[in-house]
Amino acid sequence: MKRRVHETLSKHIDHAIVLEKPKDRKFGHYATPIAFSLAKTLRRNPMQIADELAQKLSQEAIFEHVEAVKGYVNLKLSADFLNEYATWALKNEEDFGRGQKDKTILLEFVSANPTGPLHIGHARGAVWGDVLARVGNRVGYTIEREYYVNDAGNQIYLLGLSVYLAARESVLNLDVEWPEEYYRGEYIVDLAKEAVESLGAEKFMDESFIPEIAEWAKDRMLELIKRNLEEVDITFDHFVSEKSLYDRWDEIFTKLVERNAVYEKDGKWWLRSTEHGDEKDRVVVREDGRPTYLAGDIIYHYQKFERGYDHYINIWGADHHGYIARVKAAIAFFGHDPQRLEIILSQMVSLLKNGEPYKMSKRAGNFILMQDIVKEIGPDALRFIFLTKKSDTHLEFDVEDLKKEDNSNPIYYINYAHARIFSLFDKAQKSQESVFDTDMEGLSDQAYDLLFTALLLPEVLEEAFESRQLQKITEYLKTLAGMYHKFYYDNKILGTPDEAKLLKLSAMVGMSIRVGLRMLGIAAAEKM
Repeated sequence: MKRRVHETLSKHIDHAIVLEKPKDRKFGHYATPIAFSLAKTLRRNPMQIADELAQKLSQEAIFEHVEAVKGYVNLKLSADFLNEYATWALKNEEDFGRGQKDKTILLEFVSANPTGPLHIGHARGAVWGDVLARVGNRVGYTIEREYYVNDAGNQIYLLGLSVYLAARESVLNLDVEWPEEYYRGEYIVDLAKEAVESLGAEKFMDESFIPEIAEWAKDRMLELIKRNLEEVDITFDHFVSEKSLYDRWDEIFTKLVERNAVYEKDGKWWLRSTEHGDEKDRVVVREDGRPTYLAGDIIYHYQKFERGYDHYINIWGADHHGYIARVKAAIAFFGHDPQRLEIILSQMVSLLKNGEPYKMSKRAGNFILMQDIVKEIGPDALRFIFLTKKSDTHLEFDVEDLKKEDNSNPIYYINYAHARIFSLFDKAQKSQESVFDTDMEGLSDQAYDLLFTALLLPEVLEEAFESRQLQKITEYLKTLAGMYHKFYYDNKILGTPDEAKLLKLSAMVGMSIRVGLRMLGIAAAEKM
């Protein structure tokens, strides 16, 4: 709708056009302050310009009423246009909200260390990234999903050591001296039992086999992580191994030296990251010649930019905030625009159960497992609640609230509206397709208000993606469902002269709920 309004205004105005939605719908569906911008160019009174524009635009069939108010031009869409657009939308559900942006994006998210099952903090970033990709693809971007596997460094050796010691203690009944730092939890003991069966007990008699055990355990953990993600319908196009990238370190380090991006001091090599906004320079090579964790990030992002996407998005945990400036500095030294890399931070999650802190999983040691919450409330509720706030704000919720079957549970409330619409058609003994061509002329203001809101979904999706505020979608769905429930209680639908019109309106509301939920990775319920 917004695009059609914009196109109509462009026929009369050769200037950048801003469209707003008035808070009070009585002023119109859209409004534009364009007269104020034209007043500066034309050196005329904006009130006069607004009056002239209102007269011209009143002749356009798309508008029922156009009014100039204090320099603003308020635009009310015609019933014919709303009906025509609804008919098209209902007949083209797969294209409703679909755009064409001609821009490619590489989206990296989750990227949890393959040292244990996914916890609830990982789950938030996972759901958020998945929905960002779904919505971005819908509005016209070409988005590929990537998981960066942190399989190099001490954490993998520590995983191997933990499995090695757990196998000796719990499987082979040997005395073990545990180090200060190791991975805890029942999953480590389970891994140890499986490792002894798979690799043989002799591998647990000699510490020299720990790297081999670590590699085996890492692969098992990555399989588990993929299963955790599949349980909530999250998939990836690429998995990139950090370990595999280090083969290119000498080549990339040479490029850094050639660009005067690094210098040697105190036996270490430092990245001149302060030249690009970092608070201090960062070590990339230790005294013993081993590259640091930052070196892996530098190789990875060099390789990313080699692949030629138009834009790059990383979703990181909030604890990685300090890494943003140093990674962008490396990108700048390689001659790329660091603004092409966008970092979205995902804050932590606090879980309650009946108002009390949710108990940690014995299986994970000191975390709340994603798979445990999925089993308790289901993947749909998990997805929805993670999308009710901006990703960079703290989220707290009570799992018991998401089990309630009333309007305090938003996913239940929205699904109930969709199922109610299906029930209406069942009672009417009509298919939804049978009312698609019905003319909805003559409906009440309440009905047209509901219809306009249902037709707003494409704009909501685009605004949510462009602003990276996916909570706009959940807010919209709650609003639309609430409007429909009220309309249902206020109006008799079946057995009235306007039955077909009101069923078409209901079908349009149902389709917007269904497509909106689909963008969140949720299948709308047809029966409750």
